[in-house]
Amino acid sequence: MSTTTLAVLVPLLPFLGAVAGLLFGRTAPGFVRPLAILPTLGAAVLAVIVAVRQGGGPAISTATLLTPTGSVPIDLSLYLDGFAVLVAVLVGLVATCVQLYSTAYLREDPRYPSYAALVSLFTSAMLLVVYSGDLMVLLVGWEVMGICSYFLVGHYWETEAARSASLKAFLVTKLGDVPFLIGLFALAADAGSFQITKILGTVAAGGLDHPTLIALLLLAGVAGKSAQFPLHTWLPDAMAGPTPVSALIHAATMVAAGVYFIARLLPVFAASSAALVVMAVMAAVTMVGSALAALAQDDIKRVLAYSTIGQLGYMTGALAVGDRGAAIFHLLSHGVFKALLFLGAGVIIHAAGTNSLAAMSRMDGLTKRIPDAFWTMTIALLALAAIPPFAGFFSKEAVLVAAEQTATGHSDFAPSSAGWLVLVAGVLTALLTAAYATRLWLMAFRGRGAAAPDHGKEPVAMTGVLWLLAVPSIGFGLAAGPIADWFDGEELTPTLVTSVLGTGAAVIGVMLTYALWQRAAARPATAPATAGAASAATAAAESAAEAPEVAEVTHDHPAVPAGPAPDPGRALLGPLHRHAADGFHLDAVYDRLFVRPVLAAASLVRFLDREVVDTYVRGAGAGPRLLGSLVRRAQTGNVQSYLSALLAGAVVLAIATAVLANVNAGS
Repeated sequence: MSTTTLAVLVPLLPFLGAVAGLLFGRTAPGFVRPLAILPTLGAAVLAVIVAVRQGGGPAISTATLLTPTGSVPIDLSLYLDGFAVLVAVLVGLVATCVQLYSTAYLREDPRYPSYAALVSLFTSAMLLVVYSGDLMVLLVGWEVMGICSYFLVGHYWETEAARSASLKAFLVTKLGDVPFLIGLFALAADAGSFQITKILGTVAAGGLDHPTLIALLLLAGVAGKSAQFPLHTWLPDAMAGPTPVSALIHAATMVAAGVYFIARLLPVFAASSAALVVMAVMAAVTMVGSALAALAQDDIKRVLAYSTIGQLGYMTGALAVGDRGAAIFHLLSHGVFKALLFLGAGVIIHAAGTNSLAAMSRMDGLTKRIPDAFWTMTIALLALAAIPPFAGFFSKEAVLVAAEQTATGHSDFAPSSAGWLVLVAGVLTALLTAAYATRLWLMAFRGRGAAAPDHGKEPVAMTGVLWLLAVPSIGFGLAAGPIADWFDGEELTPTLVTSVLGTGAAVIGVMLTYALWQRAAARPATAPATAGAASAATAAAESAAEAPEVAEVTHDHPAVPAGPAPDPGRALLGPLHRHAADGFHLDAVYDRLFVRPVLAAASLVRFLDREVVDTYVRGAGAGPRLLGSLVRRAQTGNVQSYLSALLAGAVVLAIATAVLANVNAGS
């Protein structure tokens, strides 16, 4: 079987599994789990085979005319290069792990059949984006992912949080998709084709008439899909969905699609220096802002959500300085350890009965209750903090090296200002990332207080997946040398300068957070907690515990005693903590700038429609109605009245005729 045929089967198998799951999930429940796991596993295996056959060599491209349009044709096209085949392997691996994990995590969920089918459809859509060589076909997968995210984030639709989060995710991403679609059409109009190879050929020949406009329009869509500032606000709220869905969205689909899209079309963005600077500014603000927000979150999943936003900022920053190899290397590395973090968080929630870090910090012995989650999450957090020799160290260093090369003038791909922005923000974010990773680890696994409940070992389907993902989280960084040949051939290995900067910042973040945690943990023992602090901590724990999935997947638990929680994030952020915890009030800003004016305009339109337009409509109907009522009064049914009226009319006409005749005769 040819490589292209195998590549076609990769997105097709999960799609067929999704269709079969939706059709037979209710009538044949025994087939639900096989239909969820086997097609996705098959797609993952085929993706590996395709990657081995492609081998990082010349791109494999094939196209068939899908439909004539009268202007720019649409082709059913495949484009398999080193970037595409490796990202497809990541998607297949993470999706398979999520499906396996979900069989245990949601084993009592009555909507599991539709959930599993939507996860398969989600996977198929992302694989279509990855392998597609035509932008219109890519757009199909792009939009299908948006629909799937709407349904999956709103899985617990009985709750207001899930309904609001799913609607917000859908609307914010669609807000970016509008300029994105315009940009695609403008790009195709300049290039005369939607095929990626022909577009890149046009760019190389200098055939783009509006490179800056096109790049900025496309960047708006990427900002929405990949949750970059200022369209990132939907992603933390999307934690209202099931934890395995969060792992899939954050690690291998949806948010990764935007970064992958820029990597595919990087020469289009490189045609405009202004677009690269805008991208660098967006990446820098996203990195630092999300890391600060992560330090202030109490919900363990929201910490990881803001972490994802920041790591995507690293990838966008690498693209802004022209190194798509570093961007995709970090995408692959981050995909593995972020999936591990979310699935590990699911085990913690499953065992602890809460997603509140404040509540976990008042439990003792949680580490002994879930040793698999403890060790694997420790590995993943070390990778997230970019501590050598874990995977995150090598991929993050590749980004910093690319930024340093541009900042110092060794690369003329982008302006040096873009390089300095990404480098400075990247080093600062490395410190903050290590700080919030350490905070999460300390509050989740080093709690003190009531003994954590013991419900026995967690299901093997959950813990086995954690260990599977832990292996590449440890060793994938060692592929930094050979994997460069699958990309553009540029070195991805760390340099001494960036290693000292990045690792030094991470170590400072770890040590500072640990010292502040020790001080905060010792304070309750020497000073009585104030009522305000206790009530605030209790309120935070209760707020996080209201997440809809907690009651769905956890055991019955005794109440956690109220009390202050040792939180080093408060000491690190100081007066900034309150603002960071609320995402720097961006939702409130958008409410003031956009939501309220739109609602006010809608109220004005409603008033004008009701009081002005409807008045004319009512008036147009009232005139004939009045005339009809007058005529109706004359219809008495009395023949004498009719004859009298007829005679009177005849007399009036006769008099009028005589008068007119006299007037005419006199003139």
